[in-house]
Amino acid sequence: MKTKFLNLACAVALVAMVSACGGSSKTDDASGDTTAMDTNVVADDMSSDTTAGVMVGGAMMVPSKNIVENAMGSSDHTTLVSAVKAAGLVETLSGAGPFTVFAPTNEAFAAVPKATLDNLMKPEMKADLTKVLTYHVVPGSFKGADLKDGQELTTVQGQKLKVSIANGQVKINGANVTIADVVSSNGITHVIDGVLMPK
Repeated sequence: MKTKFLNLACAVALVAMVSACGGSSKTDDASGDTTAMDTNVVADDMSSDTTAGVMVGGAMMVPSKNIVENAMGSSDHTTLVSAVKAAGLVETLSGAGPFTVFAPTNEAFAAVPKATLDNLMKPEMKADLTKVLTYHVVPGSFKGADLKDGQELTTVQGQKLKVSIANGQVKINGANVTIADVVSSNGITHVIDGVLMPK
């Protein structure tokens, strides 16, 4: 049962990662852990958000669409979308959240050695690809204002991401957040300029 739940969580997380989306966040401490009650409230708030969207990859990311629907429109995230498809998680990841996703751009993926990326996209490497993708996803909703210098966020993959902030620039494990607080119906996405690799 635990494995089944973890697989479902990974799936939902990956979809969140595929899109550029956003919402509000509540945490119970600086470690980034969220409570179930906070998560439910945030999800309700995001679903009713009627604010204008944010432009990402030439398309408007709007709160009325889920993360997958939004991500599919971004020309800057075609590699990420392809990776989610290769992991077989698109349909599953269209489910409820909320999740905070740190979404690498095509340029970020281009900086990964081609052999490494090609290998991850092979069908037999689906489990490894899933680990990389879910390392970009954190349960709960965290806007930029909720991220603090030195904060650690536990990912769906299980390992932690380190937040650093200097001169107003937010970094996640050293990758710059280039577009923050993009809202979708099931999560928040922060666009980043690097691919995060778990240890």
